[in-house]
Amino acid sequence: MLGFHPVYREFSVRKILVTSALPYANGPIHLGHLLEYIQTDIWVRFQKQRGETCTYVCADDAHGTAIMLRAEKEGITPEQLIDRVNAEHQADFSDFLIAFDNYHSTHSDENKSLSEAVYKACDADGKIASRKITQAFDPEKQLFLADRFIKGTCPKCKTEDQYGDNCESCGATYSPSELIDPKSAISGATPIDKESEHFFFRLPEYQDFLKEWTRSGTLQPQIANKLSEWLESGLQEWDISRDAPYFGFEIPGQPGKYFYVWLDAPIGYMASFQNLCDKRDDLDFGEYWNADSRTELYHFIGKDIINFHALFWPAMLKCANYRTPSAVFAHGFVTVNGKKMSKSRGTFIKARTYLEHLDPEYLRYYFAAKLTSHVDDLDLNLEDFAQRVNSDLVGKVVNIASRCTGFITKRFDGTLASTCEEQALLDQFVAAGDDIAELYEHREFGKAIRRIMELADLANQYIDDQAPWVVAKQEGQDNALQQICSTGINMFRLLITYLAPVLPAMADKSEQFLNISLGWDERSQALLNHRINKFKPMMTRVELPKINAMVDASKIAVEQEMQLGKKTESAAPELPGGEAIAPEIEFDDFAKVDLRVALIAQAEHVDGAKKLLKLTLDLGTETKQVFSGIKSAYQPEDLEGKLTVLVANLKPRKMKFGMSEGMVLAAGPGGKDIWLLEPHSGAQPGMRIM
Repeated sequence: MLGFHPVYREFSVRKILVTSALPYANGPIHLGHLLEYIQTDIWVRFQKQRGETCTYVCADDAHGTAIMLRAEKEGITPEQLIDRVNAEHQADFSDFLIAFDNYHSTHSDENKSLSEAVYKACDADGKIASRKITQAFDPEKQLFLADRFIKGTCPKCKTEDQYGDNCESCGATYSPSELIDPKSAISGATPIDKESEHFFFRLPEYQDFLKEWTRSGTLQPQIANKLSEWLESGLQEWDISRDAPYFGFEIPGQPGKYFYVWLDAPIGYMASFQNLCDKRDDLDFGEYWNADSRTELYHFIGKDIINFHALFWPAMLKCANYRTPSAVFAHGFVTVNGKKMSKSRGTFIKARTYLEHLDPEYLRYYFAAKLTSHVDDLDLNLEDFAQRVNSDLVGKVVNIASRCTGFITKRFDGTLASTCEEQALLDQFVAAGDDIAELYEHREFGKAIRRIMELADLANQYIDDQAPWVVAKQEGQDNALQQICSTGINMFRLLITYLAPVLPAMADKSEQFLNISLGWDERSQALLNHRINKFKPMMTRVELPKINAMVDASKIAVEQEMQLGKKTESAAPELPGGEAIAPEIEFDDFAKVDLRVALIAQAEHVDGAKKLLKLTLDLGTETKQVFSGIKSAYQPEDLEGKLTVLVANLKPRKMKFGMSEGMVLAAGPGGKDIWLLEPHSGAQPGMRIM
């Protein structure tokens, strides 16, 4: 067995429970999120491929003030919001081939029961304290305000519109009471101080336990070092309660007091597993969560939430007499082209936007190729992304099968050679599997990928040296040709076996082509006298125009949201037909819109843009240039000479392709069904509609 504590050697098959951090049910999944779920999924798939009993659970984090406020803004209940977002999250994860064994929600009966049980156990052990504290209170909304819901002028550099705990301009940290002219970010009201009773977990009483636990190999060294700084400076009691109104679970026996979202969120791991156990007879909750459990438990998380998972969580588990994690694996953040993900640059890319343009396995492979066991940030360089995928997967791996299969199919009726004359070469590939397995086990995915690509280079060099296309033209060389191509296909089979955790869809296609099931332990048995199926293309090259279109789509989405007065993270309530209702506006807002008749003087394609047309619009007294996402419905030549309706006073916006000086009005569900608004035949360019 590889990379686990010797205590687990009593099992012939490892019993492993794995979790990823719970995405918040307040917005869509984006590429920054996906790093963690792809990393976890690869590790879980590897364990299952090796024959281990590995279970992967997750859930939406569905509680808190932000959920409550967003639902209120949309005019729906929090339950309706979290159900909708849960379905969206699951669809995104599924399309990125993330194979959860169970995906649940923290707003569940299982989580309520377990959260109350943990709290009651801690309370019975004397580890819950209570006292009154003073907090900022919104007198208009009648709720207490977290620091992030208070804005004002920085007391240090005097920059306006800064949050209540730190200044994004000068980096200063402070308390909300120090802000100049503080306002509630929710209502705009001036906060007042108000006293309320809160409940606290006595975390300092677990200081010695945590000092030992964090240094026991459960954490990466750099994480353990960081936590040691906090432990040495002394832990504080942890506030685990919030006042009504709040969307969450009410604390037993304390009306109007609710569990803080970060108390029941990690318990959501337990709840999701309990939900799965109730559906399956082969899993037992106590075997995995009891204090004396001999199974393995691993959490994959981002480095920004390490304090919750490596201090609060193990201490509460210890107090409530549950087992603690075998290890907590933290990762860094995702940057794009060397910079923080940006909405204005189009690099804040939602999972769904990516899927509309690119194959999910491209991203799975690229992330795997750059992931290490450390906590370093990972940069998604879009040019390198295309080159790496095209070179490695299309140019090296898939190329091996495509170079050999045609000869086997046409000359040997799809049957591989009955003997192997290159067993020593294949043995190198088989033996490399042990090293690759060790790297996967320890989450050194980048090193595993490099080792696999070294084998791919070796396979391609063999085919180049043997030149089957030359041998095929020589008389009496059928046996040699079959041997060469059969060796190539056997090498391809081993490469796909090693890549299967990263590329599950390609592995499925390879199984159909090879007419076998790929298994790590079966890799030493060469395919001899074996019939394969017709080869079908497994992966196309990454095209830069598609990457550019994805970035453009991300920019356009932000631009449209800004133009409609929405915030990117919010979504409007829906009519029964699925059409979104925009947030309410006042008549004065509506009256500001200047709609004018415009003549489409010129319409052009935009190089590198998938959805945009460039329109030159004549208003009679002036012309305006507008980029419009109507390419799927109109050809430029069909538009020239037509009249349309233009939002003429929209603030110009600089886009990648130039300045857009307005917005033409259109309707329809999208795709080919987009219809530009056309005024009546008597209208003249420049005529005002409103």
